Amino acid sequence: MSTIDWIVLFGTLFTIVGYGTWRTRKAQTADDYLRGGNEMNWLTIGLSVMATQASAITFLSAPGLGYEKGLRFVQFYFGLPLALIIISAFIIPIYYRLKVYTAYEYLESRFDLKTRLLAAFLFLVQRGLAAGLTIYAPAIILSSILGWNLNFTNLFVGLLVIIYTVSGGSKAVSLTQKWQMAIILLGMVLAFGILLFKIGDFTSFGNAMHLAGSVGRLEILDFDWNLNERYTVWSGLTGGLFLALSYFGTDQSQVQRYLTGRNIKESRLGLMFNAMLKIPMQLFILFTGVLVFVFYLYVKPPVFFNETALEGLDTSYAEQKDEIQAKYDANYLELQAARQDYSDALAGNGDAAMAREKFRAELQEDAGIRQEVKELLLETDPDFKIKDTNYVFLTFVMDYLPIGVIGLIIALIFSAAMSSTSGELNALATTTSVDFYRRLFRREASEKQQIWMSRLLTVLWGALAIGFALSASLFDNLIEMVNLLGSLFYGTILGIFVVAFFIKWIKASAVFWSAIIAELCVLAIHFGRQMDLPFFRIFDVEYLWYNVIGCVLVVVLAVLFQAFRISRDPGQP
Repeated sequence: MSTIDWIVLFGTLFTIVGYGTWRTRKAQTADDYLRGGNEMNWLTIGLSVMATQASAITFLSAPGLGYEKGLRFVQFYFGLPLALIIISAFIIPIYYRLKVYTAYEYLESRFDLKTRLLAAFLFLVQRGLAAGLTIYAPAIILSSILGWNLNFTNLFVGLLVIIYTVSGGSKAVSLTQKWQMAIILLGMVLAFGILLFKIGDFTSFGNAMHLAGSVGRLEILDFDWNLNERYTVWSGLTGGLFLALSYFGTDQSQVQRYLTGRNIKESRLGLMFNAMLKIPMQLFILFTGVLVFVFYLYVKPPVFFNETALEGLDTSYAEQKDEIQAKYDANYLELQAARQDYSDALAGNGDAAMAREKFRAELQEDAGIRQEVKELLLETDPDFKIKDTNYVFLTFVMDYLPIGVIGLIIALIFSAAMSSTSGELNALATTTSVDFYRRLFRREASEKQQIWMSRLLTVLWGALAIGFALSASLFDNLIEMVNLLGSLFYGTILGIFVVAFFIKWIKASAVFWSAIIAELCVLAIHFGRQMDLPFFRIFDVEYLWYNVIGCVLVVVLAVLFQAFRISRDPGQP
């Protein structure tokens, strides 16, 4: 990167950190520190909620998904608007009426202490792991692209987040997230506009869409009922709905964002802001990846986007690498010819159907050659994670965007990592402080003690997240891994809250043991499938359905357990 890019990058990051630290330096009460003093308006809440969800992983992996598979991933979010409407109508009023700091406080008043602590514990496990992943995922890619040491990158992101989160608590998180989201949106719009401009140097927008559409990159809706199909309308409307209900309604990292609102109306408007904008924003990011795909039909891409990994082949596998590169170079010329023939046929100069099949065949050949590279990399290191689509967008940024914009896009990725991580650390510290420290050990803690403990816990959770990031291994697709991690726990947590909110005759013991059994079943299904154990082959479902399975199991088992208990002893509560 140029000197200007470095100035833009560090200037943006340090300005945001300094702003958040300075604006919230006077947080004196627990209410200020944990709920932002209930001063936030709907726009700040909306941007904060969006920034907490839209981690750096979103802006690294989603364009790669668009490049590789097109727009179908957007179906994952189809259940989100309905979930936010349900939460706004039924859940937010309860939280405000009880004046809770965490979502799990409500569970004790509805059930008992052990149910509250179980839900809080499941959240801490899931979100604690996710916090490390949200630091590590962008760090491994940025370190590769920028040439930084991976451990330094992990520490750099983690320590910046800890500084302002410890200083100002929930208010600092919300205020900085507003500006971080502004940087993110500005950077993505600039990248999108430059992509359109560059593609316009080669072809018309209409022809570009024909090229992308001919290989399925513009397909959005899939009505297949196959439960093993990862992204369909049905998985989005059901599994996505359950995941969004649990994430926005019961995950403290999100609940804490809208509990900072001035009143119920501001919190509801903040969530409706997300309900309207999340799907268009995600579609926009995926479509940016589709445009990168079209761009690389005219400009030769690397045979493997993680070019740092390729450098490791120069010692022992240089000859095989050169052979694959030569084959790739020759095929790219054939692909260029097939692409031009198809474009000419679309203009009326040839058989479009035949030209399209030839174009598809050359792309298949291209994919086969790329697979050879991956197999060669696996020979050098059997544990190497072969997915390179996480590097697609940043490769385009570093190679083809103008000076200054490159620094802004890198700042975008760091800002997204910081915004989501700060929300997670703030929620982890708040849950540990309120649901465990204050409830079990220091119920009469003073304001000063509460703030001091919350700050200490923020540092400890930050250190744990950095530690996990320093020892983590990269997963094939980062955005899918984060959603998988959530799906392992969210269904059970949601089931507890569904019973709490809507099935009033069910008591504590029934829902507690139902949740234990449901969570064990979800984990058994996932890891049984991962290890290909014979019995678990019957559960041939994708991870989005874990949310449905966990929630339904909790509700059904709780109903059965409570009914059985009543039948055994009608006078027993």
